[in-house]
Amino acid sequence: MSEREVAVTGIGMVTPAGLGREATWDGLCAGVGVGARDAALAGLPVDFSCAVPGFDGDALLGRKITWRNDRFIQLALVAAREAVADAGLDPAAWDGPRVAVVLGSASNGGDRWPQEYRNLAEGRVSAISPTALLRSLPNMVAGEISADLQALGPCLTTSTACASGATAIGTARDLIRAGACDIALAGGTDCARVPMGSAAFHRMQALSTRRDDPAGASRPFDADRDGFVLSEGSAVLVLERPEHARARRARVRGWLCGYGASGDGYHATRPDPHGAGARRALLAALADARAQPQDVHHVNAHGTSTALNDRVEADLLAEVFRTAPPVTSLKGVIGHALGAAGAVDAACSVLSLQRQLIPPTANLDRLDAGMELDVVAKRPRQHRMETVVSNAFGFGGQNAVLLFRTA
Repeated sequence: MSEREVAVTGIGMVTPAGLGREATWDGLCAGVGVGARDAALAGLPVDFSCAVPGFDGDALLGRKITWRNDRFIQLALVAAREAVADAGLDPAAWDGPRVAVVLGSASNGGDRWPQEYRNLAEGRVSAISPTALLRSLPNMVAGEISADLQALGPCLTTSTACASGATAIGTARDLIRAGACDIALAGGTDCARVPMGSAAFHRMQALSTRRDDPAGASRPFDADRDGFVLSEGSAVLVLERPEHARARRARVRGWLCGYGASGDGYHATRPDPHGAGARRALLAALADARAQPQDVHHVNAHGTSTALNDRVEADLLAEVFRTAPPVTSLKGVIGHALGAAGAVDAACSVLSLQRQLIPPTANLDRLDAGMELDVVAKRPRQHRMETVVSNAFGFGGQNAVLLFRTA
């Protein structure tokens, strides 16, 4: 590979499909939605979500860290540690100022803000936690990872709604290309399973209301889809300059070869109905990788399970690829983790390349009429592939597309 490509040498994931990279992969390949009633959302019109199973921040990180950080930061710390270990890197030995951190987040979470607002409303200012602000600021996820792993290079957070995680990976790639660092820890994190999030998205008519079937509620590209399912999670990739990876004889899981980003300039929540912005991002990623549409063997779709977004994305893929390569949406299994979604999709795109296997789209019983897509459903599909595209599109018309090639 040329110096334009960036090596992916480590992957860490914490998702509703499983705690850790391999557990997540196995859960995604099982192809069964994990949506369930959520006690944190009890009494709301939409009272179900997709939660990370068995996540115990105190056990995994220690009480001191969990006390000062909201859940979205805790998830990212666990994913980052796994990614670094997977890459065979030792933070005690690396050149810290040459290691960057770029994390994306859309909603952060704010899981403990309701109690702080109650304290304020009841005049109990002295009861407000001194960590109330710090534990929920979006920049703190990058700051906490920097401190935890002594990654002392460029340290920043990206926020492009549901494209945040993919934007972070693309931004980290650009930092490596620019020579600002040799290694970057890049990905996304979010915890959308909070009452205000559920209530607000419900008022926007964005959420599925299948309270009688939470596990079957997220239905990307299905004719009977009625909205997305709130989720949470984190994924972190270790990216390295090729020369750096070669010098330490690192195992390379895949190569990040292309990144494209764009803005729709159309509407706060609805995508451009013609997919013009998303198309620009996709074509930019292809051009950046010096690839043609026919070179792409698989698309990890954004596939939110909303009526308009799935239709626009399906039309886009049919237009650009003519005969669309096999497509999947992980959100059928794990719901929509907002700012983490693009990073989870990117991580699984690399694993798909490594294992030549595409996880299925859960809950796809009947492809919506007129969608000219080959959607992998019901069971994983063995598929020979060298190039995968991963799409991420967000509110505000913010789009990010990543292109990976096999190692």
